Amino acid sequence: MSNTANGNDSKKFKGDLRGPVVPSRVLHIRRLPNDITEGEVISLGLPFGDITNLLMLKAKNQAFLEMGSEDVAQNMVGYYSTVMPIIRNQPVYVQFSNYKELKTDNSPNQERAQAALRALGSSHMDAAVAVAAPSAVLRVVVENLVYPVGLDALCQIFSKFGTVLRIIVFTKNSQFQALLQYQDGASAQGAKLSLDGQNIYNGCCTLRINFSKLTSLNVKYNNEKSRDFTRPDLPTGDSMEHPHMAFTPGIISAAPYPGATHFPPTFTLQPAVSSHYPGLTVPSLPGALTSLTLSGASRLGFPPMSAGHSVLLVSNLNPERVTPHCLFVLFGVYGDVMRVKILFNKKENSLVQMSDSTQAQLAMSHLNGQRLHGKPLRITLSKHANVQLPREGHEDQGLTKDFSNSPLHRFKKPGSKNYSNIFPPSATLHLSNIPPSVVEDDLKMLFSSSGSLVQAFKFFQKDHKMALIQMGSVEEAIESLIEFHNHDLGENHHLRVSFSKSSI
Repeated sequence: MSNTANGNDSKKFKGDLRGPVVPSRVLHIRRLPNDITEGEVISLGLPFGDITNLLMLKAKNQAFLEMGSEDVAQNMVGYYSTVMPIIRNQPVYVQFSNYKELKTDNSPNQERAQAALRALGSSHMDAAVAVAAPSAVLRVVVENLVYPVGLDALCQIFSKFGTVLRIIVFTKNSQFQALLQYQDGASAQGAKLSLDGQNIYNGCCTLRINFSKLTSLNVKYNNEKSRDFTRPDLPTGDSMEHPHMAFTPGIISAAPYPGATHFPPTFTLQPAVSSHYPGLTVPSLPGALTSLTLSGASRLGFPPMSAGHSVLLVSNLNPERVTPHCLFVLFGVYGDVMRVKILFNKKENSLVQMSDSTQAQLAMSHLNGQRLHGKPLRITLSKHANVQLPREGHEDQGLTKDFSNSPLHRFKKPGSKNYSNIFPPSATLHLSNIPPSVVEDDLKMLFSSSGSLVQAFKFFQKDHKMALIQMGSVEEAIESLIEFHNHDLGENHHLRVSFSKSSI
């Protein structure tokens, strides 16, 4: 078979014959609806990165999508292997193609595909011209609100497109709305392109999304109406307090306020398995809503998080290198890890149980997509309420560990300063608890001993107990944090390592 898929061959095309699965930046998408549009196929790939070509085979209910790089394609296949994509209530299948590139012709069918790609490119350009740096804050309005929608459900949907830092939900002009801040403008742009006009549930709860003029959100309380995932130490506030929202240029500040009567704060969406499409999760809803067979939230990839849901499913791990301790240290940056279980028969998957649902959301939003041991992490909510320890007498080769009594938890002490020092993974690490006898060369030698590159180092001017060290990449910094957090430096000093928001 040729390594190039040619649009001229579309009439005689018999399908992408499957040999051994070899990663390719060309993806084969099967079982598409008869009335599929080019834009809908493109939307499958948008959250993951650039799309360079599209070949539509509508008569075969198939398409080929050429991504900007093999890494982007691997991320997309890895994600859709755990969460089946749904278009118009129909599951579609995404896999690597045997082709290495696409070559399209000038037929009307392929010209429409190219026009759709050009339109996508121009919309990116228009946004870039209108806003030099796209706003990281989105304003979301939910129209045709038939079923309740809450803060946690929105977080699950929007977390697919990047790290959600803060969110505020409110009712204005009898409409349920939200302000949602991403870590960067590119994530916000991807979410807007993919989610604007989508229904959360079949035929209702339609998302209308625009960029906000605000540059940041200032959240005072963590509760069902507002949340700052970078500040889990914030109080919940008094739910009986009178609602108010204070605006200053570029910043919105929200206090808690009671929702409208059709948004009872106790309402939570509990995941249930769909009998129509095994592997999908759909909300189990009260009363007449139980007849709902497939939810848009499932189609968008995330089951809603219910209160107390603190177990994460971590997939795409490197089975040769990952250990429970490794995941305990990494996820412990964002919350206290209670238990870790690497699955016995599928060691690239693991369950990580956090102390509470806020910490689970925080860890998921910061670590999903980050590379560990050469592979991007895929993190979703698990259907399990907790991680079970092996039964007595049943040995699981050390794949399950209970860390509930570990002395290394960062957040057990109320008011711990660690709460205010939670940052996304970065190439620069913050070091603390350094004894007086340890000098710069000692630490540089330690961090380079694992084969990582140390690019820069700086002691804090006033206190040589702390320092910044910049590694060659974010992935190297992640692996260095795992290896050297709690490293014994002598003199009864164990090194403390966390991600820094600063650079050297």
